[in-house]
Amino acid sequence: MPSPVLKIDRISKQYRLGVSGTGTLSHDLTRWWHLMRGLEDPYLKIGEQNDRTKTGGSSYVWSLRDINLDVYKGEVLGIIGKNGAGKSTLLKILSRVTLPSTGSVKIKGRIASLLEVGTGFHPELTGRENIFLNGAILGMRKAEIQRKLEEIVEFSGVSRYLDTPVKRYSTGMLVRLGFAVAAHLEPEILIVDEVLAVGDAEFQAKCLGKMKDVSKEGRTILFVSHNMSAMMSLCSRVAMLDKGMLVDSGDPTEIIRRYLQVGLNAIKTFTHGPVRSIEVGNDGNSLFLRLHYQHTIPLILPNFGFTINDAYGNVLFGSNPRLSGITKMTEAKCEGEVYVNIREPRLRSGRYSVSIWFGDGSADFFEDKDCVAFEHTEPDRTANSGGIGSVICNCDFKFS
Repeated sequence: MPSPVLKIDRISKQYRLGVSGTGTLSHDLTRWWHLMRGLEDPYLKIGEQNDRTKTGGSSYVWSLRDINLDVYKGEVLGIIGKNGAGKSTLLKILSRVTLPSTGSVKIKGRIASLLEVGTGFHPELTGRENIFLNGAILGMRKAEIQRKLEEIVEFSGVSRYLDTPVKRYSTGMLVRLGFAVAAHLEPEILIVDEVLAVGDAEFQAKCLGKMKDVSKEGRTILFVSHNMSAMMSLCSRVAMLDKGMLVDSGDPTEIIRRYLQVGLNAIKTFTHGPVRSIEVGNDGNSLFLRLHYQHTIPLILPNFGFTINDAYGNVLFGSNPRLSGITKMTEAKCEGEVYVNIREPRLRSGRYSVSIWFGDGSADFFEDKDCVAFEHTEPDRTANSGGIGSVICNCDFKFS
């Protein structure tokens, strides 16, 4: 059996909440004293699971805990999990942006990473200069980079601004150039976080096509995304993280099915923030959503936006009060309910999820993707889904 190009051996990462760096001077001295005596770091013996929905009793949390994973040459490994599951932390460790608290990583080959918008770019340098800088970091000679330059620029679509400092680039331009550089400078391992969600649909499709081409050349890809359709079409294997731990890895169809079943429920409660619960259910020929909110100040118009998503994360339809013509309430309230009646949702039988955001006026201060899942049974099998991109649905909003 071939040896892995990435061997992740019992990786864990611990953070202390509320501080940057390693913590207080007393904690640093305690760690140093144990190190000098050949003893284990005492703070690695404590800490809690990284569950963002619960209040903890310790200031130490495990962003990752005992991750074991081997990745092989030419493999496209998808990494999925809810927000806060530890996906980005794992990629940062593999990209050597941060070090693990325990465990080790063995890497064979050059790694190119696209973790955040503008990663690896110097803001004062032009796009052209940053291409050569990134190539040099990857250990490439100037002549090698020069041969790839035209291809990179054409793929990125930023040729007009190539000699402009990247600090003047838009977010989309930075993502375009960043991906083009990472994908075309021929690294043995390409790591891509969900930053591609920033780009438009055309560019996302272009990136997925390029990653397929890269994998066919025998190079390895690690890909994080909330888009399950992209995972299904691109990945040869999928790993699922939950609360910092590796739940399972294997066939994309099976792992994604398990992921979408996690937390399958018609109601979800929240312990923090203005949203206290969200409920979804059937009401005759209609689908309803009920949101209970509680805030410290009166809300002039609770802006409750939502989308209904299919099992692969595609948005089918959604709405908010403004789209329904509601611009104000009769009275401001600190606590209340928003009831949404979605008339004739036209969903096939299957599993769906609801994503929500909540705010007041033009400010949104709460958001949760795929926060509650539900099963819809439709006796008429000819019913359609409304179609991906059918954004505005026929619904009524009621406030109480």
